[in-house]
Amino acid sequence: MIEFLLPSLFAGLGIACIAGPLGSFVVWRRMAYFGDTLAHASLMGLALGFLLDINLYLALTICCLALAVILVTLQKQRLVATDTLLGILAHSALSLGLVSVSFLDDVRIDLMSYLFGDLLAVTPGDLIYIYLGAAVIGFVMLIFWRSLLSTTVNEELAAVEGHNTDLMRLILMLMVGLVIAIGMKFVGALIMTSLLIIPAATARRFANTPEQMALLASALGSLSVILGLALSWHFDTPAGPSVVLSAAALFLLSQAKKIQS
Repeated sequence: MIEFLLPSLFAGLGIACIAGPLGSFVVWRRMAYFGDTLAHASLMGLALGFLLDINLYLALTICCLALAVILVTLQKQRLVATDTLLGILAHSALSLGLVSVSFLDDVRIDLMSYLFGDLLAVTPGDLIYIYLGAAVIGFVMLIFWRSLLSTTVNEELAAVEGHNTDLMRLILMLMVGLVIAIGMKFVGALIMTSLLIIPAATARRFANTPEQMALLASALGSLSVILGLALSWHFDTPAGPSVVLSAAALFLLSQAKKIQS
């Protein structure tokens, strides 16, 4: 029976490992709502994939990356406050995606599996897309780590040192969009951002350097996947939400440790 869980386990570990370092930047930059916006908008990619009859991974990736570019562009225009802009785009994109899906009469879609994930439905073929996306994100992050870190700490100082702050912001948002695209099908659009935020927030209590926090966030995310799948297996609970609850439990334990100390 363990063979049944292996694809789900490997999928969850792949997503968790790359979400750890990326989630650290999300926490440092206070971009949690940006991740939620992309996750909500991913349903548009779902509708686009069914409408055009193209690969869902490709459609989700195109949609998330396109929205990331739009957000960066609109932020630079400073027409409205960033949190207002994110709120407008998040709920508008989610509503547009749900309305678009309702017009697909000849296609039967289990929206619950896309909103809250279906980690146990992962196939060995799905692992290719997950690890390919994770490899791309990891490679880009490795190349631009110092520049991303510098612009995160102080954008003005980073600009003086010669770093292209606008490019780093765009690269970071594109990576967030890509990880949400590859993780949506398995963890769900509405809770994918939690795998970015919760392990990183937990790791922040124990890390002394950015690199330690990134690695510890990956480890905690992986542990959450293992605990969540075990919970789902023994108590027949939804896999994606079970993983998130496990991550939340680890976060609460870390807070209790801090209070006692």
